[in-house]
Amino acid sequence: MIKWILPEEGGAYKANLHCHTTVSDGRLSPEEVKAYYMKHGYSVIAYTDHDVLVPHPELNEEGKFLTLNGYELEVNESGFDRPFGSPKTCHMCFIAKEPDNLTQVCYHKDRYIWGHAKDYIPSLKFDRDDYVRVFSHEGISDMMRRGREAGFFVTYNHPAWSMEDYSDYSGYEGMHAMEIYNTGCVLGGWDDYNSRVYDDLLRQGKRIFCIAADDNHNGAPLGSPASDACGGWVVIRADKLEYRAVTAALEAGSFYASTGPAIKALGFEGDTLYVKTSPAHRIAFITGSRHAAAKNARFGEYVEEAEFRFDRAHDGYVRVDVFDDCGRRANSNALWLDTLI
Repeated sequence: MIKWILPEEGGAYKANLHCHTTVSDGRLSPEEVKAYYMKHGYSVIAYTDHDVLVPHPELNEEGKFLTLNGYELEVNESGFDRPFGSPKTCHMCFIAKEPDNLTQVCYHKDRYIWGHAKDYIPSLKFDRDDYVRVFSHEGISDMMRRGREAGFFVTYNHPAWSMEDYSDYSGYEGMHAMEIYNTGCVLGGWDDYNSRVYDDLLRQGKRIFCIAADDNHNGAPLGSPASDACGGWVVIRADKLEYRAVTAALEAGSFYASTGPAIKALGFEGDTLYVKTSPAHRIAFITGSRHAAAKNARFGEYVEEAEFRFDRAHDGYVRVDVFDDCGRRANSNALWLDTLI
């Protein structure tokens, strides 16, 4: 009997986990963001304005819309001596697992504040106000650790826009997930579809998840080709649309990332993985080894399910990428084979 990790039935909530508003440097208010995203089928938004943890409980609608509390942090390289380019930076989002966790960590009273964020400083809670961030493996890992220990779901954001490479992100410890896709960065010209980065981290043994997110600042007209809204999301499988149910699903990896296709169901029986999808051009299986496979549709036709026999002894993990005929993708989280019983 197939054990369904992402079952076909049950709650499926579309979410944007990286969002900016007029609280920091976005162009739309939190209310305007909610209205537009709800119109496009979203049930969850993590409001992650720069360096200010501002909750929006007034926007919640029982059974219809849920706000998650969070903020985005950055730390910048200094004194870089590379022959060309820009200073590297590292950005991450901290999303509170509990609705009443409103105490910021890694905060500094007069650094890292963007746009209108300074107006909210008097209302903030923080554990200390003099934390100096350091762009190094140790410094960034310390920030991620502090976020985890303080009860936040930690995501690592847009490595291509950040000018980071393997020598940087390979040394970061403590993230729960990384952005496999970032709408704002891709539309801006950066190659922030980061499936290779995800595999780099997985093949190091980092047991992390992948998300697609907008990082929306809404500087372009909504609905225009340049609009950074509603381009990348996660679909969260939770029992109900309540704060802790949703963040528990994030912690458990009960979600997938997408820019278009749907992963309707994902499960296994014995040493075989099964997936059901929306009509797709290609369904690919990627592992921690060179062992891989794909099911490809004929021109003008589609595939909607596939199976893959994995090697528990050598593959390490397996994950699924789904491609539609416009090149949009869906990405499952990695399934670690030593945990599948």
